Amino acid sequence: MTDRPGTITFGELVDTAASHFGAKEALCYQGRRWSFTELRSDVERAAMGLIKLGVAPGDKVALWMPNRPEWIQLMFAIAKIGAVIVPINTRFRTADLEYVVRQSDATTLIIVDRSGPVEYLDMVRELCPELVTGNPNDLKPEAFPQLKRVVVVGEGHYRGVTGWDDVLSHLDNSPEHDLATDLAKRQQIVDATDPVLIMYTSGTTGFPKGVIQSHVIQQNVRDQAVRMGMTQDDVILMYLPLFHAFGLYEGPLMSMISGARMVLTTLFDPAESLRLIEQEKATVLSGFDTHFHGLTTHPDCKTTDLTSLRTGVLAVGMASSEAVARQTQRLLCPTITGWGMTEIGVCGTMSYLDSPEDDRCLGSGHPLEGYEYKIINPESGETLEPGRMGELCVRTYAMMQGYYKKPEETANAFDSLGWFRTGDVATIRKDGFVRFLGRYKELLKVGGENVDPVEVEAFLLGHPGVNSVQIVGIPDAALGEIACACVILKDDCQVSSEEIIGYCRGKLASFKMPKHVLFMTEYPMTPSGKIQKFKLKDLAEAAFKPEPT
Repeated sequence: MTDRPGTITFGELVDTAASHFGAKEALCYQGRRWSFTELRSDVERAAMGLIKLGVAPGDKVALWMPNRPEWIQLMFAIAKIGAVIVPINTRFRTADLEYVVRQSDATTLIIVDRSGPVEYLDMVRELCPELVTGNPNDLKPEAFPQLKRVVVVGEGHYRGVTGWDDVLSHLDNSPEHDLATDLAKRQQIVDATDPVLIMYTSGTTGFPKGVIQSHVIQQNVRDQAVRMGMTQDDVILMYLPLFHAFGLYEGPLMSMISGARMVLTTLFDPAESLRLIEQEKATVLSGFDTHFHGLTTHPDCKTTDLTSLRTGVLAVGMASSEAVARQTQRLLCPTITGWGMTEIGVCGTMSYLDSPEDDRCLGSGHPLEGYEYKIINPESGETLEPGRMGELCVRTYAMMQGYYKKPEETANAFDSLGWFRTGDVATIRKDGFVRFLGRYKELLKVGGENVDPVEVEAFLLGHPGVNSVQIVGIPDAALGEIACACVILKDDCQVSSEEIIGYCRGKLASFKMPKHVLFMTEYPMTPSGKIQKFKLKDLAEAAFKPEPT
């Protein structure tokens, strides 16, 4: 395994980018623009504001806000002063927020007051009634014993919390030299191997775990930049949420590393994204098949000038992603596929710019430098020969430092030789090309037979009325588990459950056939665009719960 340690910290990355790219535009958001020099200035000002608030080295600082420039400024500022960034999913509500803030031991929670219909401050007040009477800089509420302060980014002024604008304005009344000296001292003692991120996985199953990553993870982004041919002439359109590793790494980190300009949006909206591609001459896109499907099927796609697009990351491998990938090559641009996890980096494998279309649309790519892979039999642990399907295992310099405060889960994730067991079903060709096929925990066990939901999903996509389909297992007294097809039909199509099941009859083995069909208009999704199969299972189980005897 190649050792590829990082050499600089996140904070030093900002300084280096400003030194190299200076007055070149770094960021565009809603028509406002920042150069790399201006962005560094805002980061340093934010860092001094955090020091003035009392944020100490090693403190966990949680960010709960949609994409906006302050997210980027605060993220790099937190890293500069040796604290740890805890991004929080903006789709979380009170129960999820309470878990993450408490489990992460966050001392500072930075939020927006509201965004659209979502009242973030109201939810925090519900969990922290101490905001009404407590000391805004020493809260220690009952629900969060470690939490000292809640900081609100926004124009309003609220009791019990600290306004971020007020923090910045008060800097003007402070001895600037002292704060700048403190910042320089703090940044100097930060080491690249120190923790910088605790990212709570937005997985498709179970409750999230806090993945600890150090500054070293940026080396993964550097190697991605090489594989993608990134230069300072590129323009990254970033609509993915920054609290997710995909958005954070392919957006602000990639921009600072390559000098590419980043055009940031608050949310993913296909119409806005298409408009910005043409207006800002975007060259690079990233996302899951849901994002590329939204772009390629939008009516504006046919009338938008997309000639600036050069490439993007579209992770594929499962048969159900092929159609979107092929359409993307025709209508948008050639993409690069990849595979990764929060635990090991966004892309631990990637194809190349000149890879054959089949490799870019049907697989997950070749290993990046510093990554090694093997396929094992998940039951015996035996290493399988090339071409055999099994569980994907990985070793890399970019491996997480562990799951925060979960030593047992951390230990169970590795074997005795340090291989991380991903839980993913995959194959590896003789030339090292990896293909991700799905999650082992999503395999169904029907009457003792293993059923791969991806296989059934790919088959049902051939039905003329089916737009998309997800297979989940629901309990059955006789067989242990049976398949349920969660189907979204094409517009103006009328199809019955019997027709869907009949389509499989005689073509699929009986144990693979869905026994129930749940028609839907949309799937429950993670903010990063992944389908939450555990929620689909809950819906299917509720819909087809056996009548009590």
